[in-house]
Formats: sequence, C-alpha cells, structure tokens
Amino acid sequence: MAITWILVANASLARLYENLGPNKGLRLVKELIHPESRLKNADLVTDRPGSMASNGNAPGAKTPQTLPKEHEARVFAQELAQELYAGRTRNAFRRAIVFAPPAFMGLLNSVLDSPTAQLITDRFEKDYTKSPEPRLKEHLEACLYL
Repeated sequence: MAITWILVANASLARLYENLGPNKGLRLVKELIHPESRLKNADLVTDRPGSMASNGNAPGAKTPQTLPKEHEARVFAQELAQELYAGRTRNAFRRAIVFAPPAFMGLLNSVLDSPTAQLITDRFEKDYTKSPEPRLKEHLEACLYL
C-alpha cells in the first residue's frame, strides 16, 4: 500500500493529511500551528534597533538582516521539514504533495533535505489552509484517486 502525505501549509498553519490509496479519501494526521508568524514585526522584537556610528551628523540605526516575521516563517518551515524528514525515515509515506503560497514554498524547499525533497512529486503554490476538505480533494484529483 503506497501512502501519500499531503501537506497544506502557510507561514502560520499546516495540516498534514494522508491518503492510503485509491478511493480511500483523506485522513488528517496532524495540525501544526505557529502563532508567532501571525504577529507583527514590532510585536516579535523586544527592543528598538541598535545604533552605530554613521557617516555624517545623524546617528545610524542598525536594522536586522532578516525581519522577525520572515525569521518566524523560516522557523516554521524548518519544523515542517523535520516533520517530513521524520515521516520519511520511519517509512510513513512513499510520496508527498505540498500546497503552500509561493514565498513559503520557497522557504520550505530551501530547508528540505534532498532525499525528502525527492519524495515530493507535486508542488502547488497556493494557500489552501482555509479550504474545507472537499475543496482540497477537488484540487488533488489531478494527482490522486480519492
């Protein structure tokens, strides 16, 4: 029996489903929430930017290389990549399908290990985290027999 995992994610919410084969439908395996990604940048930092010497009369401000919100999205992408890695290493699935908005898909792709990334047969750059299951099934018809 070839199990397929379907990851539906954005920067703050992910649902992991599995399909056990043709006409078996979807089963929710896990829901992961990352509330920090929903906060504003100002709410994620405790201090103002540091200062540094500048050229001229005005003091300079040190801005972070990565915005706190982007950092939190990367942290969540790494958590999801670890979830997929763990599933692959215990042979919980043979293939995976991922739905994520373009920016988050890029983050996720950048943190996946190569063997796990090779098991992802379809990638859809759409945010279906708020879609009900029947709507998700419609989107999966092209690559699964539900």
